[in-house]
Amino acid sequence: MPWDPTRDLLTMQEQLDSLFGRATTGWVPAADLHETADRYVLTLEVPGLSRADVEIEFREDTLVVRGARPGADCPQRYQQLERGHGPFSRVFSFSQAIDREGITADLADGLLTITIPKAPGTLGRRIDVR
Repeated sequence: MPWDPTRDLLTMQEQLDSLFGRATTGWVPAADLHETADRYVLTLEVPGLSRADVEIEFREDTLVVRGARPGADCPQRYQQLERGHGPFSRVFSFSQAIDREGITADLADGLLTITIPKAPGTLGRRIDVR
């Protein structure tokens, strides 16, 4: 498996958060967040989870995604263990006002897609330099 510095940095951040009591132990699902003119789109890799296994909460300017992947019935001793299990928590902050009533989430094929629309009137505008 090739080295993925982004995933390693996210894992280290989650471990530091754990040390300071700001995160729970468990696994860290990979996430992508991109912005368009009128919304943010967040995708998280959560294979094996159902809708009931995921909780999404938005407060002020922060979106929190929590969940848990139950451990599989496995032997006492692993030859190789790469898939994480247990609880997870991811926190995402936004600099622009969010239309909290317009937030939607969809889970399909192990990919959780959360669409976070920007509040009307907070969309930026281009300023020409003279």
